[in-house]
Amino acid sequence: MITDKTTFRNYIIADRLSNSIPVKYNFLGRLKQFIFPDQILKFLFLLRKSEYLKNCRKSMIGNVYFLYYYQKFIRHSRKLGFSIPLNVFGPGLSIPHYGTIVVNPKTKVGKNCRLHVCVNIGASGGSELAPKIGDNVYIGPGVIIFGNINIADNITIAANATVNKTIEIPNVTIGGTPARVLKECTTSWWIKNRLDLK
Repeated sequence: MITDKTTFRNYIIADRLSNSIPVKYNFLGRLKQFIFPDQILKFLFLLRKSEYLKNCRKSMIGNVYFLYYYQKFIRHSRKLGFSIPLNVFGPGLSIPHYGTIVVNPKTKVGKNCRLHVCVNIGASGGSELAPKIGDNVYIGPGVIIFGNINIADNITIAANATVNKTIEIPNVTIGGTPARVLKECTTSWWIKNRLDLK
């Protein structure tokens, strides 16, 4: 969770790295972003800026800034089809494609999560309790995760899986409906993208 300006900057850097976006652009990179702006990068910035203003700027002016950025965040979320609440995802959130993503505001997700299209993460049976997901988790397209469950670190969730039970074994691939352990993972997405070295 963003608690000050330093963690805000660290989240911005981690999000850029996890999406294979340079932390700083050269002239051509800045020109390309001006002509063809990366809409997901803009979404991530608005998400983190809104989180920072909500968590850290409690003054009247801070509240005005928060409302300004939050309404921009909501508009951009609708444009991309994302329903991602504030203060859910840790640093290094990676979203490779546009498309419907729905996440319950009670969900908690660790660092370096890769989130694909048509993912739904929510509560179950009228309960307010939602999933708690660890670090370095890859969530494939069409995955449904629901209920008061925990998912361990370094897990790959295969496309179209339905996860409704706690998975406590780290470093595995899970899949199916309902999801079960398919195999042990030796190389996960964050290692392939060298995020373990950044």
